[in-house]
Amino acid sequence: MATVMIRPERSDIDHASAQVDTMRLRLRETLRGKDEVCDLALACLLARGHLLIEDPPGLGKTTLAKGLAALIGGRFARIQCTPDLLPTDITGFTLFDQQKRQFEFRAGPVFADVLLADEINRATPRTQSALLEAMAERQVTTDDACRPLPSGFFVVATQNPLEHLGTYPLPEAQLDRFAMRLSIGVPDRATELALLQAARTTSERDDAPEAVVDLPALERLQETTATVLVSDGVAGYLVDVGRTCRELRGGIGGPSPRGLLIWQRVAQAWAVIQGRNHVIPDDVRHVAGPVLGVRLDLAPVESDRLVSEALSRVAVPMGRSSR
Repeated sequence: MATVMIRPERSDIDHASAQVDTMRLRLRETLRGKDEVCDLALACLLARGHLLIEDPPGLGKTTLAKGLAALIGGRFARIQCTPDLLPTDITGFTLFDQQKRQFEFRAGPVFADVLLADEINRATPRTQSALLEAMAERQVTTDDACRPLPSGFFVVATQNPLEHLGTYPLPEAQLDRFAMRLSIGVPDRATELALLQAARTTSERDDAPEAVVDLPALERLQETTATVLVSDGVAGYLVDVGRTCRELRGGIGGPSPRGLLIWQRVAQAWAVIQGRNHVIPDDVRHVAGPVLGVRLDLAPVESDRLVSEALSRVAVPMGRSSR
């Protein structure tokens, strides 16, 4: 039986793209000189994924996370991961109220719309498991009670590639919950000069942009993204590239079936950012590096090389590439 494919209405995509274009502009103004990083971070948000950023300190990771929270009018929270961080420091805890004579739950920072988990690989495996449940199920379990997180719960986690002492490797199950891995990198000279100029001319600089959408509007954008057409040919191309990555890794590592589903969602989000109601092979290729890089257990340079090799080995399907 042939697969029935229904494209979203052109008007829905046009409306979504207009909102996303405004979000892109505001986020680019917040994280200057890093347009591609801003666009990919937005794609991750639209795809309902989570974002892992691997960079040295001081390059704008917190600025990016705060900027995303401000764009959607969401609550931002930050966790500094350390070896002595406890699961309850993330999830919250139950406290007995002497006046009310009853137990009350005090919610932890995980009950936010955008959560920044800074240096996530410094937390112990026990604490990371609490964060894993939040990322995977969008809920936390405390005192045998399951407590739902906000529907748009979004994690931006960071790890510092220059410091390895006192870190705990992230388990594959947790890495597979991230939609992509990005590196912001050092800005160019003109951007650094602009930052210094801004610091000299303003007493207190606030990088947070004004809200472009509210949380219900973000959910509608995410729902529209999920309806973007992925043809059988494009889906087959994505699967073949993923399987080729596994073969190049000798069958060890590579994207899981869940990873392929996440890759498809990010490609749909990239199509929306480009103003299209259908995914083309270029969308799949464009986001392949960030999505697959977090699943290959390789250094960024090596993973980029392997992804490029996989893409070169699989024939690109022919078809329409217009808007």
